[in-house]
Amino acid sequence: MIKKISTLLLLIALSINSYSQNSTSSPYSFYGIGSLDFRGTTENRSMGRLSVFNDSIHMNFKNPASYVGKNLFIFNNEGRLVKFTVGLNYSETKLSSNNQNSLASNTSFDYLGLNLPMGKFGMALGLIPYSSVGYKLESSNDINLIKYKYEGFGGVNKAFLGFAYQISNNISIGFDAKYNFGNIQNSAIEFLYDNDNELLDYQSKESNRSDLSGINFNFGFLYTGTIFKVYTLHGSFAYSPSYDLSSINNRTFASVVFNSTTGLDFPINQIEVDLQSLDLYNTDLVMPNRLNFGLGIGKSKKWFIGSEITMMNSSVFSNDLIDIENSKFEDSHMLSIGGFYIPDYASFNRFFDRIVYRSGVYFEKTGLNINDQSINEFGISFGLGIPAGGLFSNINTSFEFGKRGTKKADLIEETFTNIHISLSLNDRWFIKRKYN
Repeated sequence: MIKKISTLLLLIALSINSYSQNSTSSPYSFYGIGSLDFRGTTENRSMGRLSVFNDSIHMNFKNPASYVGKNLFIFNNEGRLVKFTVGLNYSETKLSSNNQNSLASNTSFDYLGLNLPMGKFGMALGLIPYSSVGYKLESSNDINLIKYKYEGFGGVNKAFLGFAYQISNNISIGFDAKYNFGNIQNSAIEFLYDNDNELLDYQSKESNRSDLSGINFNFGFLYTGTIFKVYTLHGSFAYSPSYDLSSINNRTFASVVFNSTTGLDFPINQIEVDLQSLDLYNTDLVMPNRLNFGLGIGKSKKWFIGSEITMMNSSVFSNDLIDIENSKFEDSHMLSIGGFYIPDYASFNRFFDRIVYRSGVYFEKTGLNINDQSINEFGISFGLGIPAGGLFSNINTSFEFGKRGTKKADLIEETFTNIHISLSLNDRWFIKRKYN
């Protein structure tokens, strides 16, 4: 058992160093700290990003009260499973404006988590993304020559440790502490031309880097109860207070030689800006609070349907280092509706009857407003939970299709396809030995 724990902890520690942040190609990641990345596990995403449902074989990162649960009847009500999960993501996005289209794709490591039972308590730790920056943009002048070229990458990740307590068979509470870390890098090249509209030898480049860190907390409540003797009512509540991210900033200006064939630029000389004198070297980014409510009903091991709303006061977000014209943040919300169906979870001779079929839909007001246009997102999803042998272990898939943004006011509309796959491993590590 100790060997298993040590191995998984080592895997989590190594993943922190190798964690991929480039999981987006959205031009809207240009704003703030990037596009908010994590919308739940693969199971959540396949149900329209719904997280109100909680069971004994899947982790639920969005509500820390899920880190504990009732003992399993198949173990004579004497134990619960140790849960381990890891997820991967592939996304493909079509970017459309009023005059051109382009296609981008990304593959990234998604999340990693471990949930340990401890009597009426439960503990969980893991690594999840929070935001991602990944864009390459160009703007042109009146005669269709490139005027500016923008590029950015990076993001913020969260390493978390959480605990939960089973108050009764129906109610559990929990909290987790999340350490936020990462960096965001962006640059802008201004292209200069002579009187004959020929590109000059040297261009001007501004580069910025922000190293971000901070701690935030998340509190959760879960309720499950039987109604009408055969149905189960699920209720959830989660709250994350507002917090600050500390940002260590660096800015440089350089003259560069631009290679139009390769698209690469080479610095000739470089000057570092004294942000300390401008009181911009160390700044705080105000992050919004998050409030989540969910309610659903289902029949145990058969079907479930639920709805959930998430609200954030995103309008409080601020960044003293970068102030972008014609953009602002407004309060955001997301509405999710989804569920699942299992034909016959106990079937021994029909494999497809034991598969979990999930589906959902969601609408999100992202909180970003550009040129007086709210950037909204809509998506539908479906997925499968496929038994993978062992003790309730399974492979989960999710397919999301949706749109983000608008072509109005010279903006960009994104049509995206997200494919997620995860592995949920379940095992008994803590077994009470009985002797006659």
